[in-house]
Amino acid sequence: MPSSRLYEDYDVSVVGLGYVGVTLAAALLTTGRRVLGYETDPAVARELARGRLQVAEPGVEEAIRDGVESGAFTVTGDLGGRTLPPVVIICVGTPIEAGGTAPDLSHLRAATEAIAGGIGDGTLVIVRSTVPVGTSRGLVLPILRRTAPEPLIAYCPERTIQGQALAELLSLPQIVGGLSDEAGKRAAEFFSSVTDQVVPVSSPEAAELVKLICNCHTDLIYGFGNEVALLTEELGLDAMEVIDSANLGYPRPTVHKPGFVGGSCLTKDPYLLAHSVAARGHTPTMITAARSLNESMPRRVGERVLAALRERGQDPAEARILLSGFAYKGRPETDDLRGAPYERLLPFLREHVAEIVGHDFVVPQSRIEAQGVRAVGLTEGFTGAHAAILLNDHPRYGDIDAADLVARMAEPAVVYDTWRVLPPSTKAMRLGHA
Repeated sequence: MPSSRLYEDYDVSVVGLGYVGVTLAAALLTTGRRVLGYETDPAVARELARGRLQVAEPGVEEAIRDGVESGAFTVTGDLGGRTLPPVVIICVGTPIEAGGTAPDLSHLRAATEAIAGGIGDGTLVIVRSTVPVGTSRGLVLPILRRTAPEPLIAYCPERTIQGQALAELLSLPQIVGGLSDEAGKRAAEFFSSVTDQVVPVSSPEAAELVKLICNCHTDLIYGFGNEVALLTEELGLDAMEVIDSANLGYPRPTVHKPGFVGGSCLTKDPYLLAHSVAARGHTPTMITAARSLNESMPRRVGERVLAALRERGQDPAEARILLSGFAYKGRPETDDLRGAPYERLLPFLREHVAEIVGHDFVVPQSRIEAQGVRAVGLTEGFTGAHAAILLNDHPRYGDIDAADLVARMAEPAVVYDTWRVLPPSTKAMRLGHA
């Protein structure tokens, strides 16, 4: 519940307390700021008001809890047109429309409308949500102009990685693109107390594009590793032998190893970038090709596992399969399920196998079972399974007794080690290995 303090008495308001918003709020609290959080999801707001998080992120829950206890952090679900703090930062989600590739900016529109009645000409509004190029000027500006004829707007993207968000918020360079010189100057001054380096750019559009190309470039890099994996499979070679040999002592860009590409950003931002130039008749061919390839990898793995079962005399329709590693990545560890490979693999397997059980070192069992999968411990999951697929590279796989677990499996005991986290003696199937 909101405190009795007036909203304008806070230093900053963070609008949207999902992953991006709550980690930013935590970082701001560590710098001594008084933060007003705005969150429309009642369950999330209630938990945060008690100093509890629904995401696993080192240091963030402690900062939020300390902020609640000291009165420096307050959460509200109703701004009520009241005057807002001098800085308002929009951090709401910008997903892709269900079943399509166009961005859904309804949350951003709703958030902008919610704050419009509480800002004045001197309020600095920072857009932090990842958006198509031109969104700050084309969507946010017209709404805010209804109440502030010349609103101060800047785009300042979030570029952190799950598992290290708080540390990176306090250390990574902050891109700042102001709609006006004054907005850019104010935003730069604000973030200069958060991180040591602020990078001003010429416009919000330039800043919006910086965020998109960072993630699209990462998607491309990973996509090339997956392309190498497919090439080596066709040629009867080992992808990691080829990649490791190519990288060893060679002073050129490193070839990334193959693997799944997940998370909320890398799976979404290529579509936001493509949408940014679609009206101009341009298609970013390399970016869309990499995204298509990376999206195909979970099903390719599923097809290989089913083929291996058939080759060994096991009808997949009578098989039990363990999926281990529901979080989209294992290093740094996270419980984030957004864009995880299971999303594309699970529907495919459900059409072909008798039973699927699930495990993750970090994701709570209740969230695995919310996907319609019976959650199990790792030993129980291997026991009696005809196939096991390891979907991420959590470091705890290095601590398991792989030989003992495989010995508990039912024949033909197919193991697909996507990230090569098991000892070579396990003789598991792997990406990019014939």
